[in-house]
Amino acid sequence: MKSPLFERLQRLPREKSDTLLLLVAALMVLAPHFGHLPPWTSVAVCAILLWRAVLTWRGRRMPSFRVLLPVSVSSMAGVYASFGTLLGRDPGVAMLTLLLAFKLLEMRARRDLFVVVFLAFFVLLTNFFYSQSMPTALFMVATLIVLLTALQTFQYTGMVPPLGARLRTSARLFALAAPLAVMIFIVFPRIHGPLWGMPGDAASGRTGLSDSMAPGTLSSLALSDEVAFRVRFPGAQTPPQQQLYWRSIVLGDYDGSTWTRVPRRRGPQRQEIAIALRGAPVRQEVTMEPSGQRWLAVLELGGPQVEMAGYGVRDSDEMEYFTTTPVDRRARYSATSYPDYALQANAQPESLTRWLELPAGFNPRTLALARQLRQAAPHADGAALSQQVLDKFRREAFSYTLQPPLGGRNLVDDFLFASRAGFCEHYASAYVVLMRAMGVPARVVTGYQGGERNPVDGYLAVRQSDAHAWAEIWLPGRGWRRVDPTAAVAPERVSRNLARALPAPAGFAPLFALQNDPDSWLAGFRFRYAALNNAWNQYILDYNPERQRSFLAQLSTSLATWRAALAALMIAVLVALWRWRRQRRAVDPLEAVYEAFCRQQARHGNPRQPDEGPAAYAARLRTRPASAEQHAAADQFLLLYGTLKYAAPDPESRTASLATLTTLLPLCRQKP
Repeated sequence: MKSPLFERLQRLPREKSDTLLLLVAALMVLAPHFGHLPPWTSVAVCAILLWRAVLTWRGRRMPSFRVLLPVSVSSMAGVYASFGTLLGRDPGVAMLTLLLAFKLLEMRARRDLFVVVFLAFFVLLTNFFYSQSMPTALFMVATLIVLLTALQTFQYTGMVPPLGARLRTSARLFALAAPLAVMIFIVFPRIHGPLWGMPGDAASGRTGLSDSMAPGTLSSLALSDEVAFRVRFPGAQTPPQQQLYWRSIVLGDYDGSTWTRVPRRRGPQRQEIAIALRGAPVRQEVTMEPSGQRWLAVLELGGPQVEMAGYGVRDSDEMEYFTTTPVDRRARYSATSYPDYALQANAQPESLTRWLELPAGFNPRTLALARQLRQAAPHADGAALSQQVLDKFRREAFSYTLQPPLGGRNLVDDFLFASRAGFCEHYASAYVVLMRAMGVPARVVTGYQGGERNPVDGYLAVRQSDAHAWAEIWLPGRGWRRVDPTAAVAPERVSRNLARALPAPAGFAPLFALQNDPDSWLAGFRFRYAALNNAWNQYILDYNPERQRSFLAQLSTSLATWRAALAALMIAVLVALWRWRRQRRAVDPLEAVYEAFCRQQARHGNPRQPDEGPAAYAARLRTRPASAEQHAAADQFLLLYGTLKYAAPDPESRTASLATLTTLLPLCRQKP
């Protein structure tokens, strides 16, 4: 049963219904901007659209220029007050949204209608300044179809087809233009970076690892579900979860609260790093999300070089990889890693003294514990001392949590002897301090651990919540070896993921379990959507000059190989098109539209009899159950058809009448 509002909308005069359709299209164009523009701008735009809708509904006059001028000037002043300038992306988009809304209050001529529509097309493009995701693109397609429908509506001078028919026509127009757009996308010369990006915009609001670590640094990242990078292992299986340590930054300087990088050696002081690589290499292709940082994450231990198109890549003495400029766009790099390695196995003790330094006057109880452990085993090597520390973490009541208590000046003392609750940075920091206090070279390594493999596309997604800190100790003859103190307290963090290691939120345990069950329907839906979104990023947003050249080269090779087959196919297609064109020309347009009318009525149970002419058919159709508008449209259609069929109108009148028949055809459709 139709609501009174819907029936009233159907009875609106054409001018009002067309204007309301344009307002709906404008709202669809402007709505995505409400999330990133100042709140007052969104309120003002909504108020203006509502004002215009009320004026249209009640048939009131437009506001005068005296009213619009001070309001619009005040809005521009508000934009300047909010941004401090009228230039740039955000103030420019804010002004465009306000101008579009104000223009809707100034439509007094047919020309103004087209100005509004074309301005809406332009504002529609600005949505890609802020998001180029797949849902945004789909919403923009829907908005474009509604805008085309509004534009199409203004072209009719007689009867207007129903809204559904106009929407379908606009969708067909979009479908016809899409292949040309795809072809232009493929062959048009590409530029580096997103097409709609602006300098400095791509990395806004993004987070990642930094070159320092303090309590709470990584636990804050663990709350983010953003993807840090995706990895594909060409020609190999994904390594086990326990081996997925994505090494990024090595920290060695400690001031009692914060770990920072040891200054990089430059020039002739830098020595060649001795690395012994053994076993089968693991190749990886990493797609890194924009972060504004320079640090790259490589599966431990990567080398001897990392290749990244568009960026200069450097390495350090600690086997870190970083770019010469911040990564402000999605970028790819490839690397080769050797899980079985020996790093600086024969280093001289004097070259390791910087990995033994501790600040004076901090953590006296921790230093006393280190002396106690060393005195209890005076001849133990670094591996045995490390095992004692890990046994302490396992044996005593330590817990793994994202919300540890705040510490005081002696952070490690407070963690080891008071709270005994912490995140990975607490365990790594305490472990390294203890090992250094016992005379074992040690350092903190930050990066990511683990990742979630998508069974749909085979990519491994590593998120910001996978950010992790572990330690390295140096052992004579073995070099730097990884030790993860967190695994001694929460082994699920390493063998599975962070979500399995932390308790489920109160009241959400069933949903939490369903989401983390890889065989559940929710996980299946999440994997499929993630694979689709990854394909969008890989093949659409990341279609850069290198990928374009590679694709076109492969296409050229394929076409050269199949040139004869392609030529035969093109000839066959041309012959088929020629025959189809001849058959299409042979069909009388008048008979074609009449046959379409007869098929339409037959689908609703009113087929035309073989001996039934248009007048008799019209008389019989008047007895069918239908609305007065449908009866009138059918009568007018058949009367006009009979005139064209049996009279001899001039060519211009015949062409105009055929156009009228085409317009009447959708109006004759019997609605369910």
